Amino acid sequence: MISKPNPKDKYDLICVGGGIMSATLALMTKIIDPDANIIIFERLKKVAQESTEAWNNSGTGHSAFCELNYTPQQKDGSIDISKAKQIFKQYEQSKQFWSYLLENNMLKNPKSFIHSLPHHSWVTGQDNVDFLKKRHAEMTKSFMFSAMKFSEKPDELENWFPLIMKDRNPNEAMAATRMELGTGVNFGNLTEQFFRILEEEYKVPILLDHEVLDIDPDGKNDWLVEVKYNKTGYKTYYDSQHVFIGAGGGALPLLQKVEIQEKEGYGGFPVSGQWLFCKNQEVIEKHHAKVYSKAGPDAPPMSTPHLDSRYINGKKQLLFGPFAGFSTKFLKEGSYLDLPKSLRFDNLPSMWGVFWHNIPLTKYLLEQIKMDHEDRMNELRTFVKDAKSNEWELKVAGQRVQIIKKDKEQGGTLEFGTDVVHSKDGKITALLGASPGASTAVHIMIDVLKIAFPEKLKQSAIKQKLDEMIPFWNREITEENKEEFREIQKKTSELLELDVLH
Repeated sequence: MISKPNPKDKYDLICVGGGIMSATLALMTKIIDPDANIIIFERLKKVAQESTEAWNNSGTGHSAFCELNYTPQQKDGSIDISKAKQIFKQYEQSKQFWSYLLENNMLKNPKSFIHSLPHHSWVTGQDNVDFLKKRHAEMTKSFMFSAMKFSEKPDELENWFPLIMKDRNPNEAMAATRMELGTGVNFGNLTEQFFRILEEEYKVPILLDHEVLDIDPDGKNDWLVEVKYNKTGYKTYYDSQHVFIGAGGGALPLLQKVEIQEKEGYGGFPVSGQWLFCKNQEVIEKHHAKVYSKAGPDAPPMSTPHLDSRYINGKKQLLFGPFAGFSTKFLKEGSYLDLPKSLRFDNLPSMWGVFWHNIPLTKYLLEQIKMDHEDRMNELRTFVKDAKSNEWELKVAGQRVQIIKKDKEQGGTLEFGTDVVHSKDGKITALLGASPGASTAVHIMIDVLKIAFPEKLKQSAIKQKLDEMIPFWNREITEENKEEFREIQKKTSELLELDVLH
């Protein structure tokens, strides 16, 4: 418990973490309720330095165009595209919000954070070609994916991604799909712009180099937040009606200190990402696409190999990966004690259950850790046959903490998405998990608003403002409203200076 508190101020909302999630929640809240009193704490000296930072995530606007793990094949051979539809809708909500900010001159230059980049799924081997053909047929039944192209023709594939097709055997079984509506996003830059808007236009204090140490109940309705200024070690206390823990890998250790029943049984499994990045500008210019393939049999979905064009700080880059690494840190700038310190009596069954039922995943991680540069280059050469070892360099990306939840049958299960953990009254919310997080930040924060501020979302003025900001914030995208959605999608693309569906 926090001893001898002397709260400095009282807030409606405290956001912990300086990434895309806190930035999105704080900005959405201020737009719908300008009088909301908000403060944000970030433990590092700059915002957007962990999972949100441009080199630390895939930079893909996840629309389910190219990610094969969103469209699993069922035992009866059918393809389930329900998750793909969900992800598509959620990313469209993000684009709607960003375009609203551009239309209202809060964001200035869309090219600073988003670009059109065709998304491809690419497979080799006849079984995989058959799967991709079946997937394409199923997906194009929905108007969301009706523009998706499929090809097995070497000359057409060479036009789509010449770098991959160079020196290929024309008789090799391979196929690809293409969606020209795909995007690449620099979430780090976008997040920095969100915080600029919050500071300059809404006067929201963003305290850097400030670490939240503890969150305790303060009476029946409020929470007391203990914050340390890292530079001096001085501690200050803040009172708030609501607290959002959006600290990436740092969310679980902080959530475990909060006195709510809902946190019990949660654990975390940290996995680090690594990328090969190209140093030869000529090679970089030969590829303009995001090309995703299939993960290996024991590899987690987040390890799906892909060759990515990206724009980072205004410069085009080419990356291949990810390669998995393992560290007991929950954050890139974290502590090696993060994992052992997260072990609790209530989550030990979950952790043990996940280990016991995921031995192939452990084996996969050990194999990845043992890889040297030439091993990684050989993986790359399945995409780029003539890749030269001296033209590619390894870069360590961010830490991802995958969710571990208790399960009656297995003890615990390993989840590869995101989960909003919250108290019954919604006054404490915490985001755990990873991909496709950043792309779906707006959707996730709509959920947080519904949990934390249900009374606000019943007000007609606030609902009207949300309708204006994110037209499909509380509606499904269906065949019945297809034309309305298409008009909004076209307007969104024009404001974001993206390719428009014709």
